Amino acid sequence: MRYTDAIHRCKGSGDEVLASCLTPAPASDRWTHQRAAAPVVSEKRPDMTNWHMTDADFYTASQRSLQDQFESRPLADRIEMAVVQPELEDRHTSFISSRDFFYLATVNSDGEPTVSYKGGGIGVVSVVNSTTLAFPIYDGNGMFLSAGNMADTGKVGLLFMDFETPQRVRVQGDASVHTDDELLETYPGALLICRIAVTSVFINCARYIHKHTRVESSQYVPDESGDQPLASWKRIDGVQDVLSPAVQSQVLDAGGVITDQEYGEMLMKGES
Repeated sequence: MRYTDAIHRCKGSGDEVLASCLTPAPASDRWTHQRAAAPVVSEKRPDMTNWHMTDADFYTASQRSLQDQFESRPLADRIEMAVVQPELEDRHTSFISSRDFFYLATVNSDGEPTVSYKGGGIGVVSVVNSTTLAFPIYDGNGMFLSAGNMADTGKVGLLFMDFETPQRVRVQGDASVHTDDELLETYPGALLICRIAVTSVFINCARYIHKHTRVESSQYVPDESGDQPLASWKRIDGVQDVLSPAVQSQVLDAGGVITDQEYGEMLMKGES
């Protein structure tokens, strides 16, 4: 297996990290967890034969309707009680801290969703505490779709993937966007810091995840000084008049202006 810097830079071998962060909690802990601060009255697995979550707790009315249509409400209740947690546990934080990318789903004030791949160095998402995550917004295409959506509604979903094992962790929460966050110092090159107040986290079944082998990290991740290569699309002739003088100078240093057709050819070869 070609396991480069994505895993081996973590403490221990890749297998050790994955085993430690993804080992399920003991069955008694999972099945007696009540998602609130209520004390566990018994270490034995409770009798949940006729147990149901309330509609207002985790599932929406539409989700409940489909569960009823396909007669899966009892199963959905059982799974929710077993795996969904209101805050991060060690097995979640270890996995999240070992990732150098994730997928971010956001929604704007008109209810229109978008999803974005976010990459960085190992630990691109910081685990601030058991209920808070944080990550940087780096230089992009200037659209600020994800950051703008988070400022709009704050509703987010984060998907952390390991395509080699495979495994995944899902996080839902409420986001806030900051221009003066203290964590900016820990992410050289970051423009903004996004903080996520975790509302739920859970590990999913991985049976439909196709296995992939990691090759290398992106060269565009900012280095310790915050420097990164110029994005090829910034050389396109049609955007030169809306770039800053500093970026225009970088374009000249990178070989000058290119056409949109030339960029399209570079993009198809992975040279974006």
